[in-house]
Amino acid sequence: MVGHAGRAYHGVVKVTVRYFAVVRERLGLESELFALHEGARVADLRVALLKRRPALADMLPHVRLAVDQDFAADNLPLRDGAEVALIPPVSGGSDAPEEGRAGAAVRAAPRPPLPPPLLRLQEAPLEIEPVVGAVAGQDAGAVDVFVGTVRATSRGREVEALEYEAYTPMAEAQLARFAGEVAAQWPGTRVAVVHRTGRLRVGERSVVIAVASPHRADAFAACRHVIERLKQDAPIWKREVYRDGAIWVGWGS
Repeated sequence: MVGHAGRAYHGVVKVTVRYFAVVRERLGLESELFALHEGARVADLRVALLKRRPALADMLPHVRLAVDQDFAADNLPLRDGAEVALIPPVSGGSDAPEEGRAGAAVRAAPRPPLPPPLLRLQEAPLEIEPVVGAVAGQDAGAVDVFVGTVRATSRGREVEALEYEAYTPMAEAQLARFAGEVAAQWPGTRVAVVHRTGRLRVGERSVVIAVASPHRADAFAACRHVIERLKQDAPIWKREVYRDGAIWVGWGS
């Protein structure tokens, strides 16, 4: 238990568990507190989750856990006061993930500092020029830009809107990580990313990525690296809304 001073009594570790997207929708709550035994690991929390929330039985094998905004292995010890997020499959994409060099960069890249202003999520509509301006410079021989937009049809159905939900602090930290991977793999290359959250109409921009590099080949490769990594590991979820229902993209879709 927790005393008046906010410290845990001996033998108890308390963690806050946060739920997002399809998991939040299934449980009907956004967060709750779990008290575990001292020395508990992520695997122990999974057991506690199933015991308290049996509705997660079919979901939990497909959900990653993040501890203090970083993906965690099941053997990671939990500290008292930690924030644990259940990360269901993110929005994904139709393109295959990069192999080879990108994979090596992902494993080798250190965790970067907090994200600068142009690696962010926002509810306001996106403009392209500020994102490009954040990376452009006289040393850049090429600036590659990716703009994602809401299309009118998906899976053979007419789309009315997209709803983006995010674990914003972790998502922005992941964007900074991706930018660090780019800097390590393609020296002299700069990245800016702004992603929407909330409800978007058809035709609106969902993400703008700008990459500046001395060489065009590096700019192209780095831009692809960022969008693929974003769709793999950024905790941003997409809900497609149709006239006759809605689905979370990435969860059985």
